[in-house]
Amino acid sequence: MHSIISISYLSKTYEGGFQALKDVSLDIRRGEILALLGPNGAGKTTLISIICGIVNASAGTVTVDGFDNVKQAHSARERIGLVPQELTLGAFETVWDTLCFSRGLFGKKPNPALLERVLRDLTLWEKRHEMLMHLSGGMRRRVLIAKALVHEPVILFLDEPTAGVDVELRKDMWELVARLRQSGVTIILTTHYIEEAEAIADRVGVINQGQLLVVDDKQTLMHKLGKRQLAVELTAPVATLPAALTRFNLELAEEGSRLVYTYDPNNTHTGVDELMKAIAATGLIIKDMQTIKTSLEEIFVNLVKGKERNTA
Repeated sequence: MHSIISISYLSKTYEGGFQALKDVSLDIRRGEILALLGPNGAGKTTLISIICGIVNASAGTVTVDGFDNVKQAHSARERIGLVPQELTLGAFETVWDTLCFSRGLFGKKPNPALLERVLRDLTLWEKRHEMLMHLSGGMRRRVLIAKALVHEPVILFLDEPTAGVDVELRKDMWELVARLRQSGVTIILTTHYIEEAEAIADRVGVINQGQLLVVDDKQTLMHKLGKRQLAVELTAPVATLPAALTRFNLELAEEGSRLVYTYDPNNTHTGVDELMKAIAATGLIIKDMQTIKTSLEEIFVNLVKGKERNTA
């Protein structure tokens, strides 16, 4: 799959010496959904702002659909729709006029049918003649999304799009994202809702302290960095592990009523069969068993903690 955005050795140092990005390189595939995860201050918004031409990089290059985002800024920017975190909208404009103005900024001819479709998709059609100052926070968030879409971008950035919004808007937004993806739009989102990234993203990137720690297909990432656990519930608790079980990677849980075995599911030899035989040989009676997979959230937390330990 060809890249629609190529980022090479991107760095950003602000006045005062704070380095927000450190040699970030990333190729974003055409038509994919990429989720960027990271704690507050990790560099997610700075990265998006540089790609969109809002912030200047200290070093490195960005190409958007083949256009250098500095030397060919207009061509690069018109391919991008951006939904920022901040609810920055003119208070006295109507929804319809706001979208018409946004489309015109990119030199696009009026297209009432397109605007109607976008407004209906975002449940804004009945609000089209209302002034923005009279809309709720959730409705203003919908208008920001509509503004990002009215010039028909091939790339859409969603910077913390569901932070602080209602469940209904969140559901509508992800349904819209799915439709846009089907139409060929490339979508990059930053989010704190890791379960959403796990549900809709094709690839996941983790940023911390200005560095891109990892970026990979979601399933590949979970396959490579995830662990598997076998939880064995006993009919009667034990105070300590029997000597015959100490060679296994086991821990006692729930006051000795559960044995938790951690193993790598990618290995041909997992040791599960030997563990079962060893438990039977000790005379312990198994009441129930459950396999537990590592979640994307656990992988994210472990990556960030590992980076913080390495830089401490």
